Amino acid sequence: MTTLSKLHITLFLAFMSLFMSAGLSRLHAQTRKVMNRPYIDQRRFHYGFLIGVHMQDVEFEHNGFTDENGNQWFVDVPNYEPGFSVGILGEMYLTRHLALRLIPTMHFGTKNMTFRNNGKADRGYMNAKSTYISLPLDLKFSAERFNNYRPYLMAGINPAFDLTVKRQREILFKSFDCFIEAGIGCDFYAPWFKCIPEIKFCYGLRNVVNKNRSDLTDQNMLIYTNSVNGGHSKMIVLTLYFE
Repeated sequence: MTTLSKLHITLFLAFMSLFMSAGLSRLHAQTRKVMNRPYIDQRRFHYGFLIGVHMQDVEFEHNGFTDENGNQWFVDVPNYEPGFSVGILGEMYLTRHLALRLIPTMHFGTKNMTFRNNGKADRGYMNAKSTYISLPLDLKFSAERFNNYRPYLMAGINPAFDLTVKRQREILFKSFDCFIEAGIGCDFYAPWFKCIPEIKFCYGLRNVVNKNRSDLTDQNMLIYTNSVNGGHSKMIVLTLYFE
C-alpha cells in the first residue's frame, strides 16, 4: 500500500469520525440556536466558488522490464507536492437530502517521479507539472440540518483534461482522464454566506501512460516507458466552498 493510499484511509476515517460526531451531538444537544440563512438549501439553484489544495499521485503497474545490461527498472512517486485548486460551484436542489452539483475546476499541481534500477539508488528524476481542467458531476447526500451546520457525503464522476502534457520526457502521460470521486464535508451557515469544507478522494479510471513514444529522439529513454504497463492517477482534494 502506497503512502498516499494510507493517507487516503487515515483522512477518510478522521472525517467519518467528524461526520458521526456531528450526528451524535445533534442527538444529545439540549438547546437550539438561531438559524442563519434558514431557506438557502431550498432554493432550486445554488451558486458559489471554491479554493483548495490537492496532492497528485500515479499508481504505476510495473512489468519487471530488464535492459540490455541486466538492470531491472522501476518508477516510483516518493513524495507529494501540494497543488492549488480553484473553481466555481453550481448546485441543483433535488430533494430534501439530495442535490446535484456541477463544479468546473482547475487544478495546478506536480507529480514527482523517481527512476530506480535493481532497487538501488535513484537513477533519475522527473517532475511532471499538470494543469487539469475538470468538470465534476456529483451527488450530494446531506444529513438533517441542526443549528448552523449540516454534514454530508458526496460521490460522482470527474472528467479531466491536462493542458500541460510535454513530450520528450521519460514518461509521457495522456491528456484525458476520468476520475471517480467520493468524499465528505459539512455546510456551515454564517449570517451572510455559507462556508463548506470538504475532502474528497479521486481515482483515475484510464491508463494515463502513453506507450507510443514516437516523439522520442533519444531511444535510450525508452527504458522508462518500457518498465511500466500503465498507470492510474490519484488525487486527494481539500476544498473550501463559499456560497
